[in-house]
Amino acid sequence: MTYTVSPTAEEHFSGLFSAIDAVAREKQFLAFLQAPAYEESLAFYRRIVDQDLCQFVALEGKEVVGWCDILPTHGESRAHVGRLGIGLILTARHKGLGARLIDAALAKAQTKGMTRVELIVRCDNLNAKVLYEKFGFVVEGLQRNSSLIEGQYYDAFAMALLC
Repeated sequence: MTYTVSPTAEEHFSGLFSAIDAVAREKQFLAFLQAPAYEESLAFYRRIVDQDLCQFVALEGKEVVGWCDILPTHGESRAHVGRLGIGLILTARHKGLGARLIDAALAKAQTKGMTRVELIVRCDNLNAKVLYEKFGFVVEGLQRNSSLIEGQYYDAFAMALLC
């Protein structure tokens, strides 16, 4: 099957919700453990599309199998900063899609005037850390006990890229 990367559009919303929920329920990669409520999620995706923000989906045929976004942070003094979020469903991993998604998101983020992109990655997610480093992200710090899942704490790296 051929994979494509495309800017998020309304036709992707349902599949995007399903992909985010699937990755969240793995309890390894995202800050939340299931997708937010469906209507809340749709409103969030609509804002991204309506404001022409930086979000892309990975598609297998017409099925959404992943996403990457670089969304602006809050505050006028941080208008140049975006926060990267990414995920791929299990069957779409290790096919080069993560790199393709990040590449597309970074290109658009630069057109939006973002000169700093931040992310948080759990220390036990070494595949993702290596991928981010290939794009030039560097570790800026360690967040101890960054997340708590089912009684277990996980540390995370704070990483950033200056564009």
